[in-house]
Amino acid sequence: MNIIRQPFKYQSYNVVYWLIGINILIFMATYFLGGDIRVFLTIHLSMIPGVIVSHKWLWTFVTYLFMHGSFGHVFFNMFGLFIFGKHVERQMGSKEFILYYLVTGALAGVFSFIVYYFTGSFRVILMGASGALFAVQLAYAVFFPTSIIYIWGILPLRAPVMVLGFTALELFFSVTGRNTGVAHLTHLAGFAFGWLYFRVRFGISPLRRLLGR
Repeated sequence: MNIIRQPFKYQSYNVVYWLIGINILIFMATYFLGGDIRVFLTIHLSMIPGVIVSHKWLWTFVTYLFMHGSFGHVFFNMFGLFIFGKHVERQMGSKEFILYYLVTGALAGVFSFIVYYFTGSFRVILMGASGALFAVQLAYAVFFPTSIIYIWGILPLRAPVMVLGFTALELFFSVTGRNTGVAHLTHLAGFAFGWLYFRVRFGISPLRRLLGR
């Protein structure tokens, strides 16, 4: 069997809850333990292109996923991870899920670094789980294409419509430059690498699943 598609033994460890807990603990440490600790964690865990170039802190391609800039930032990311991630983890198994989450998130970070590097944006501070979360939302729509999601608890949308709609919005914001301060390209990269993961790792066409074919 192709080693790339060698499946893990199915096991469930509730990794989603661990991820949420780690994110919350780091956020609390960043905002409640003092200015020096906040600066230290921001510099050492966020993905800052200039720091990577000068110090080779490659681990930040992963650790930026666990940093958040505000209460709203961490709340909505963790809420999304809770809503979608627990179902995706049950479908994939915990080992596959954590691999999927970290690989797609890290690759989204690498892609963002390349963009920032070639545009001279060395002081950008990239943080947040949104890149990996977009990949998780894609996985949810691929695994559960008939599922209905209620946006703001009111508007019912099929999961594929929601995911493709959010992706279209991110693309629009990236092209037009609106809603600045949000890493739209990182979100799109998370979606794209999630798509690629399904093709390479599972041999599944996300488009066919999303269209119900």
